[in-house]
Amino acid sequence: MEETHLTQLGREVRGFDSPETAVLERVPNPHPDTTYLVRFTSPEFTSLCPVTGQPDFAHLVIDYVPAEWLVESKSLKLYLGAFRNHGAFHEDCTVAIGRRLVAELSPAWLRIGGYWYPRGGIPIDVFWQTGPAPAGLWMPDQGVAPYRGRG
Repeated sequence: MEETHLTQLGREVRGFDSPETAVLERVPNPHPDTTYLVRFTSPEFTSLCPVTGQPDFAHLVIDYVPAEWLVESKSLKLYLGAFRNHGAFHEDCTVAIGRRLVAELSPAWLRIGGYWYPRGGIPIDVFWQTGPAPAGLWMPDQGVAPYRGRG
């Protein structure tokens, strides 16, 4: 979508019932000739366990190197919020988000870290990326410490 076709930015949008119906919008990258990293952090991501229906919580970190397009951040926020009532395992949520962004943006590179809070005493961290990072890319650590419990 081109910038003039944004349907969510600057408008009241109530959200989406599922990730499949959520609309991800994009805007032109003003620096397509430059290799740089864009990071989105969602420290309060929620979804549902597909078996029990109990809530699952994660800290997501999405890093990507844009090519021609940037994701419009409000649409990303609404897309991630659409998982709130969506039943899927941690691995499915994390990888599906990464693949959807790749399908919409065709970035030069993308990685996602899903740092899931424990259920049943075991935290599950899920990592996915499109391939090796571009040469020369400054890529800071995702900044999420491994789960240590209360100590």
